[in-house]
Amino acid sequence: MKRALVATALLTLSAPAWGQVRTPASPASTDPVIRIGGSSTVYPILQLAIRADQQGGRNALARFDLQESGTSAGLRQFCSGQLTIANASRPINRKELAQCAKNGVLFVELPIAFDALTVVVNPANSWARHISIKELGALWGRQAQGVIRTWNQVNAGWPKRPIRLCGPGADSGTYDYFNKAVNGDSANARTDVTTSEDDMVLVRCVAKDPEALGYFGYAYYATNAKLLKPLWILGSKGLAAPSVATVQNETYVPLSRPLFVYVNDARLRSEPQTRRFLTGFLQNGLELVRQARYIPLPSSTYRLVESKLYRHVLGSAFDGELTPGMSLGVALQRSLEQTKRPEFR
Repeated sequence: MKRALVATALLTLSAPAWGQVRTPASPASTDPVIRIGGSSTVYPILQLAIRADQQGGRNALARFDLQESGTSAGLRQFCSGQLTIANASRPINRKELAQCAKNGVLFVELPIAFDALTVVVNPANSWARHISIKELGALWGRQAQGVIRTWNQVNAGWPKRPIRLCGPGADSGTYDYFNKAVNGDSANARTDVTTSEDDMVLVRCVAKDPEALGYFGYAYYATNAKLLKPLWILGSKGLAAPSVATVQNETYVPLSRPLFVYVNDARLRSEPQTRRFLTGFLQNGLELVRQARYIPLPSSTYRLVESKLYRHVLGSAFDGELTPGMSLGVALQRSLEQTKRPEFR
């Protein structure tokens, strides 16, 4: 499943959480459409950014097509030249880098926020309060398929009741990140689970079933906190709950992660409306990320991210590697270190 947004002059939020918004673009307009797609995790941040852009009136002629298809699907489209901007809940990988290079797609990588990937159960679940990374691996890994079917098989202190799993599909960056962090391999995952690229489907999957467990981005939990119960995670730095504070103090490991947008540099150079949109987005990034219920970067960091945009600092700072548990400071340093090179000073 995927959500789509098309906007011109006005957006009206209506659906639960961030809303489903459709405002048809004028067929008479010849202005290029800013096509944005990818991560369902990052979707609500861009939705708010588009709304702010249109209401601000500085970019009135800009037209947007925002779609939610998952990080991997979005980056495939981006590297084939179909998108102006790709949303991503993980860094671009080596296969995608090769595809972009083959198709001559140059890009600017912009970190925009941090996320606490959140494991949740139904509020009626009275036995599970925390879970270890080892237990998550035993539950979600490929070896568990058709074998681990009850709660007590994960933890002997839990009841012998059936467990239903709800998780992102294979096109999701959340899927990649979770499986790399928990199972050591982004492809090591059982398939006998309820999956969707739409995180609201996963929210409902857990909210309606007392025996369900699922995972998704922090904002989807925070916006639906009355319907869900988050589990504390036992990682390498001890027990920690998913929160802004535990991500910022780097104790929520290894399930904290940076979020990105990738911008087609040719479109950036040739389309004033794309430059205006991204400039406004980064200038207001702190507030937009907070409104979307994610973890903002330090305010000074948004100015450094802006400098990457203005200077057209090309390529990825992550060398195609997905590194779960990377500290907030290291992730930012790696992403911004390109601006310190002599050619960009």
